[in-house]
Amino acid sequence: MLIVLCVSLLFVALDTTILYVAVPSVTEDLRPGPVELLWIVDVYPLIAASLLILFGTLGDRVGRRRVLLLGYGLFGLASAAAALAPNPQILMVARALLGIGGAMIMPATLSILRQVFPDRRERAVAIGVWSAVAAVGAAVGPVLGGFLVENFWWGSVFLINIPMMAAMLLIGRWLLPESRGERNGPWDVIGAIVAALGVLGIVLGVKRIGSGAAVVGPTTLLPIVLGVLLLVLFVRRQRRLKDPLIDVRLFARPAFGTSVGCIVLAMLALVGLQLIAVQYLQLVLGLSPLETGLRMLPLVFAAMAAGLTGSKMLQVLGPRAMVSLGFVLTAVAVLCLTAMSSQDRPWLLSLGFVLLGFGFQSTLFGAYESMLSEAPAEQSGGAAAIGETSYQLGAGIGVALLGSVMNAAYAPGLNHVAGVPARASASAAHSLGEAYKVAAGLDGAARAALREAARDSFVRGLHVTLVASAVLLLVGAGIALRLPRRAADSTERAEADGEPAPGEGAGRGSSEPAPASSGR
Repeated sequence: MLIVLCVSLLFVALDTTILYVAVPSVTEDLRPGPVELLWIVDVYPLIAASLLILFGTLGDRVGRRRVLLLGYGLFGLASAAAALAPNPQILMVARALLGIGGAMIMPATLSILRQVFPDRRERAVAIGVWSAVAAVGAAVGPVLGGFLVENFWWGSVFLINIPMMAAMLLIGRWLLPESRGERNGPWDVIGAIVAALGVLGIVLGVKRIGSGAAVVGPTTLLPIVLGVLLLVLFVRRQRRLKDPLIDVRLFARPAFGTSVGCIVLAMLALVGLQLIAVQYLQLVLGLSPLETGLRMLPLVFAAMAAGLTGSKMLQVLGPRAMVSLGFVLTAVAVLCLTAMSSQDRPWLLSLGFVLLGFGFQSTLFGAYESMLSEAPAEQSGGAAAIGETSYQLGAGIGVALLGSVMNAAYAPGLNHVAGVPARASASAAHSLGEAYKVAAGLDGAARAALREAARDSFVRGLHVTLVASAVLLLVGAGIALRLPRRAADSTERAEADGEPAPGEGAGRGSSEPAPASSGR
């Protein structure tokens, strides 16, 4: 059962990163615009984040195995549609369906795992293995994607899901037990839809601004305002309900709200950089997709190492110091990477990626641990769902926001290129990949001038994006100073308030949240 659940999570995690190295190939084949390209990459984690709570609570009522098996089927069908997509629009829709399938699979795997391991020590080991698979998936994703793109075509990164999902559907139906949670009140599907639409509205507005649209306009400011209003409506609705999807009163606790903010900021500052770094390695340094994936491994392996040592560091440093120092270390690594240029510097990249991965994972581990410890035991499941949603939402907004900063810094460098027509320069300003395509249709001198100008503009835009990311990280370090100084502070406060300490009690609330967060 553990193998089935972990393999399920592995392929969901793979799809988060496997497309990064295929972006240049997708751009060359389907020719998406800059906004379409952002949506192709971003819609999967965004949809998954929006629907985690919806499908998690649905599984508690109709059966977790049933939701999991439906997720397998949808994930496989969406993978086939993505692999055979003839245009960017079909690929975006297929990626959205993949996000729905992923949102059905992720919470169901953890819920079933908790049920099939009743012994606390066995369950802790199982949750540790389960959560480590997410990091392994992130590590394998770029390498596997690079191998497939280099030897086949970009659609193969989706085709590999189909046989595995078919096998999991058959094996899971035979092997996994059905389980349901406590049916406490009606299922607030309206609240879940309102929250999802609110998030989508905000990110849509951010994406339109990043594509060059006016800040005040019907396609930019209006979706953002509507999204904020919907999220405010969601919060007010949850406060009124007797059995809400999320107990929003948790955010009144300073450590809980601070931890959630740190998770969003960390993901927002770094995930967009990963996509940009892949484009730098392939389009500026000229590495193959497989070489690009291998260059990214130091970052992921350093993050895995930080996860394995996270509990020890938390005991020694405490949440406040661990999260703040993690932010600062990550900001230092990001600033060191501003030394990157159009010349390959592998040792600098490897060192920067190692520091980046270790600092980033230390920040996330400390923030998750503090957040889950701050929540009462009976609300630990809801707290974990909030953490996962924050993680995915930060990743989605980060790709849009830092991608927008990159586009804004890149485009001006191509306004006037000697010997290049104005229309060609305007097309080249969309992206570095588009600039290379435009240059291929020009004569010798203009071709060389456009390629050099585009490459220099991209590197300059990368430096601006790195500095913006470092600023966000330093802001996060300041915010993290509101966290408790010691890991025991939350428990002591809970006991003083007459509440059970985190980790005590029975039922779902007694599941160990700490091992579940260690994989992040």
